[in-house]
Amino acid sequence: MNNQSETIRKFVTYINNKDHLGGFWLPNIQRPFVWSEEQIERVYDSILREYPIGSMLVWKTDSEIKHRKFIDNWRNGLNITDFYVPENGHAKMLVLDGQQRIQSLFIGLRGSYNGKELYLNILSGDLKDPEDTRFEFKFSDNTACYPWVKFKDVVLTDKKNKEIRSWISELASDAISPENEDRIEENIEQIRNVFCTQENILYQVIDSIDKPDTYSENDVVEIFIRANSGGTPLNKSDLMFSLLVSSWDDVENRMSELLLEINATGYKFTRDFILKTFLVLLDKGARYNVRKFREEGTRERIEQEWDNITDSIRAVKDYIYGSTFLKTDKTIPSYLSLIPLIYFRYHFKGKWGNHLPDYQNYITRTSITGVFGGTPDNLLDKLVKRINEDKDFVLDQIFGVIREDNRGLEVSQSTILSLDYWKKEIHFFFNLWYGFNYQPSLQDNKPQIDHIFPQSALKKVKMPNPSTGAMNMMKYGWDMRNQIANLMLLTAVENGAGGKTDILPEVFFADKSPEYLKMHLIPKDPELWKFENFEKFIEARKALILQKFDFLIQRTN
Repeated sequence: MNNQSETIRKFVTYINNKDHLGGFWLPNIQRPFVWSEEQIERVYDSILREYPIGSMLVWKTDSEIKHRKFIDNWRNGLNITDFYVPENGHAKMLVLDGQQRIQSLFIGLRGSYNGKELYLNILSGDLKDPEDTRFEFKFSDNTACYPWVKFKDVVLTDKKNKEIRSWISELASDAISPENEDRIEENIEQIRNVFCTQENILYQVIDSIDKPDTYSENDVVEIFIRANSGGTPLNKSDLMFSLLVSSWDDVENRMSELLLEINATGYKFTRDFILKTFLVLLDKGARYNVRKFREEGTRERIEQEWDNITDSIRAVKDYIYGSTFLKTDKTIPSYLSLIPLIYFRYHFKGKWGNHLPDYQNYITRTSITGVFGGTPDNLLDKLVKRINEDKDFVLDQIFGVIREDNRGLEVSQSTILSLDYWKKEIHFFFNLWYGFNYQPSLQDNKPQIDHIFPQSALKKVKMPNPSTGAMNMMKYGWDMRNQIANLMLLTAVENGAGGKTDILPEVFFADKSPEYLKMHLIPKDPELWKFENFEKFIEARKALILQKFDFLIQRTN
């Protein structure tokens, strides 16, 4: 490898520019850009403070490798496949490590983020602690005014520093103080030095044109994996996916289409989930391991079985959406619980329709008890082994495997009453309770969990401090306020502006019908709705909740 350096101003002109070294592009194995506005703003602050930004890794090649442009005008929801360029045998520079930094520089200096361009507060720059922002950057539309200046106009101009200072002075509506004049001059000098004079872009070049025997395409994939596996840019699923896309051109399009389809009704299936499902269905074990995707034949099998595997994923998704209470992303405590069902559908398709009630029982108990929490890879392996041995989905056997793995399936009174506002299982439980089986067109219109006795009111209740006697201790702690007996599910309209908000129950329930109170399991005695009777209300509502879900509760002999 050889090391090269360049100024930031000059480097951004090389991006997507085939006239300079063939241009700098992104290979197909790179994942999409993921940085937020704030992350980009912070990287510019770091650069202007002369913090090191790290070296980048570039592959010089003339192979007909699938690659795409860097995106200048970034918008959320862009499809990266729209930015692919025709494969060609020309020399080109493909960025293997450093995409997020280069894309951030390109957006800030040559483009925009969601229609907004990068601005700098030209009067910022006071000395700050290392973790604080010193130079204030923000993405803004053209309504931004002095002291905010468009950053690219300072970096990319050919004007002298004195001319830039004069231009900025014209932006101010009032006279600029001598102190601020000095600050503007200092900042212009710093910007021009850091972005236009110092060679702050450092990159290592893997040269497959001049050294084709040293760096084959397989070598480059290995280098890419090793370069990214030591830090946070890629996780294991990203690395495994890179192995797929390096040898299968169409897999990225297929993966995007699959996720778009199965998430269209409100779920959030991820590429990680799909890759883990691939491993399990091909009997490779559930644990992520890059080696599994490098084994001979694995990628070929996935390509050959793509339609059958994805049909099984779709079938299970359609089942849970059409026949269970898992209607939205929030109602699924763990998507991993679905993999045994997908495995059974894939390997024993002819028997899939024989056990529909059992699937619902399986989903209900595993969801409420959270048995797929933590790291369930070993459990998944044991479950698919059981399915293979039985050549069927035998619910008692499935539950037996889960219990043998020391994961409880029993729904006790405490299982239900210990649910609280922050537990994943609460959303599934409420959907089982209410049957809110609809899909609003807007995310914000979905049912919302509300505190019956508002937290704001409960937090104000104090009791004596045992140490000092002063009335400064909160009487109702986090566990009392957020327990399920103080929660109800409301529509967004009921809970929004003009709705319940922080209204006390004795007011909110006063005009509600008996049917409304029954649906929400609200004790009928209005005396219990009074704020001073909060604890009595909780006990009465616990009894109603347990009565409603008596059919789920496991009895002990």
